[in-house]
Amino acid sequence: MHENTTLNPPMLRKAVSKSSPWLLRWAVVCAVAVSTATTVSAEHNSNKGLGGIKVGQFLNDERRFYNTENGLPSDAVDSVAVTADGTVLAATDKGLARLLGNEFHPLSGAAQAVTRVAPWGDGAVFQMSGSIMQYDKDGRISKLLSLPTDWDEGDELLWLGGRKSLLLGTTQGLFYADGQTVRPFEKFANLASPDTAVYATSVSTAGELAVGTSTGLYERNQQGEWSKLLPAAGNYSWAPIEVRGVAYDEKNQLWFACPQGAGVRTDGKWQLFTGVEGLPYDDFTALAVGNSGTWFGTKIGAIRYLDGVWSYRQGKRWVPADDIHDVAVAPNGDAWFATADGVGRIRRVETSLAEKAKFFEAEIDKYHRRTPYEFVLSVGVDKPGDKSKFTQRDSDNDGLWTSMYGAAECFAYAATKDPKSKERANKAMLAMKFLSEVTQGGEHPAPPGFPARTVLPIDGRNPNDHDNRENDLRKQKEDPLWKVLEPRWPVSADGKWYWKTDISSDELDGHYFLYGLYYDLVAETDEEKAMVQEVTARVTDHLIAHDFQMVDHDGKPTRWGRFSPKELNRDLDFSTGLRGMNSLSVLSYLKVAAHVTGDEKYQEAYMKLIDDEQYAANALVAKRQMGIGTGNQSDDEMAFMAYYGLINYEDDPNLRMHYLISMMPYWKLVEAERNPLFNYIFAACWDTIETGDYQRKTPQSCLEDALFTLKRYPLDRFRWGYKNSHRKDIQFIEGGWFEYWWKNPKGYLRTGVTLPIDEHFVEHWNKDVWNLDAGGNGTSLADGTSFLLPYYMGRYYGFIVEK
Repeated sequence: MHENTTLNPPMLRKAVSKSSPWLLRWAVVCAVAVSTATTVSAEHNSNKGLGGIKVGQFLNDERRFYNTENGLPSDAVDSVAVTADGTVLAATDKGLARLLGNEFHPLSGAAQAVTRVAPWGDGAVFQMSGSIMQYDKDGRISKLLSLPTDWDEGDELLWLGGRKSLLLGTTQGLFYADGQTVRPFEKFANLASPDTAVYATSVSTAGELAVGTSTGLYERNQQGEWSKLLPAAGNYSWAPIEVRGVAYDEKNQLWFACPQGAGVRTDGKWQLFTGVEGLPYDDFTALAVGNSGTWFGTKIGAIRYLDGVWSYRQGKRWVPADDIHDVAVAPNGDAWFATADGVGRIRRVETSLAEKAKFFEAEIDKYHRRTPYEFVLSVGVDKPGDKSKFTQRDSDNDGLWTSMYGAAECFAYAATKDPKSKERANKAMLAMKFLSEVTQGGEHPAPPGFPARTVLPIDGRNPNDHDNRENDLRKQKEDPLWKVLEPRWPVSADGKWYWKTDISSDELDGHYFLYGLYYDLVAETDEEKAMVQEVTARVTDHLIAHDFQMVDHDGKPTRWGRFSPKELNRDLDFSTGLRGMNSLSVLSYLKVAAHVTGDEKYQEAYMKLIDDEQYAANALVAKRQMGIGTGNQSDDEMAFMAYYGLINYEDDPNLRMHYLISMMPYWKLVEAERNPLFNYIFAACWDTIETGDYQRKTPQSCLEDALFTLKRYPLDRFRWGYKNSHRKDIQFIEGGWFEYWWKNPKGYLRTGVTLPIDEHFVEHWNKDVWNLDAGGNGTSLADGTSFLLPYYMGRYYGFIVEK
């Protein structure tokens, strides 16, 4: 340990005074806390006194689509029904179809347009032409009755249903079948008016009849008396109109849906839901109940309410088309949706976090390993949502993503001792080793220790055809800091690879994150330890030799790999917004290097930046932010990886506390994201601080929120577009500079947290989860590293306890 590792209060005041007055006040508080705090040693495999959460089997949603490729007569589906024995029927504009196994089969007796289908008795009824047809449990089709010939052209059938009697809802009121005759409900017509459109009906097990209409919500009690229902609860008192859905559930609770919101009556008492209560959207089209919850169809997606939790199912991740024509719930809980693009099904499937991890690891092994060095990243697919034909590709950040995958497998090996995990971690570490070797020699060699961003095989496309001087000059007009590099992709000395230049700080953050974890958790032999020490030393030596900059083959620093005091502390044009983050990063690199190699020169360089250049003071505010949802989320991913190495390898109590005080407000800014990686890194690093009445410790909610996201993390890793800015349960982030800089609407749930992970899309944890809308057509398949890394980290630290 360097003899000057104690950062005392006077040094803090001196260092911070060069930054800003409020930092000085913060540093003094920090110093007081340091003077009496008991520092917890940075030992791995400890849950820091938090209660690890036991996790066993749980239910996740999975979806499947059916269209003409799966046997439907047409993709234009008007309605869907499930009979008492679980048979699924779809009414299309070219006939009725029945699901057998995983394929629909058209029914020969119903080959015309079918506009409504509904369960009836042991089978179903449906409208075809001017008749109501019956489908019995044996699959036979027969005519049940003809619709009245005296109905005028404006009398359209909107609903079929009922229990003992067949009910027909129309644009001109409510009718019932009396043998072959269709009769109106006279008492209902007198109460509701004859021209009331009837959208839905439901009959309870006790015999009550509820009717949703254009003019209100009506109910006939067991004595045959009709009334108009006026739900009221708390501050709400509604006279609903355009009631598009009604249903009695198995508990005899009455549900309804209308433009004002949704409601449920339990034992005579109403509970009403709007966006304030968490209802995502309210332009309803249908409603159905079952043992998987209450399902609502809307003009933009489907919604489920179950055990007090709302789940929004919008976009092709969940439904074939957003306009839900009809919803039905099967006896097994499967929810079925009729749309203009076919039939959708959402099924709740029992799984576990461990099963998810095995699934993602198998997917990565099958699709996501590129080149013999097995860089891990997303792939493209030929057909949306179809993995049968895929194309591997490179990215600017192959080193970062592969490092994070390798880090996941380091934690996996430490937690499980599975030899396969060690093999995967070794592969990732060797890939990072190669990136700092491929740049040496050839026509355009980089200085020793310079890592490439990525590589492409020489027998493939020539990336310089696009990434060339002309392209750089074009980008430089829009971005003055953009570097012009020629070539941007030099050829390796052996002539086998193009390697990509201009490495950035986020790449290095990933590399060093892996270096430390591999050394601590995986390297068991002398050869393995020597290998990671060699790689860590040569990259760090490059930084020190070039005044803490990454210098490319052109002899100039890369755009983002710049950590020099002459720029961070003395060049205001360059350092604005970068001083804190880059100071944090380079301190972490040096600390990791000192830990991995044991070479005192890295500790000396580390202390020089602290003592002479105030880098620890710079890192107090690692990122300039304007509150929640602001800034660049890529910085957050970088910062937490840097904090992990810096804090865990720092054994000076004052410096360690200094970094903890930096990390604490940073984490508070992202706490609402329920990000499992950030939460677990925070929990793994944070020490409880106690000084008299002052106490700061990791809240148990940190682990609970992380687990929430891991459990909701979808197995579907296709990039589907999503839309949430229309939702009623959203609080927008608005005002000032924010609206100017961000074109996409941003917001969060009224509960104060961002959207659940299955209601948007996360490829990596650099994703801005405050953005409410994003594109995507299902032709990109992401890997599951963003699940694997926090999951195995949680396992290793005991935050997750598998039952």
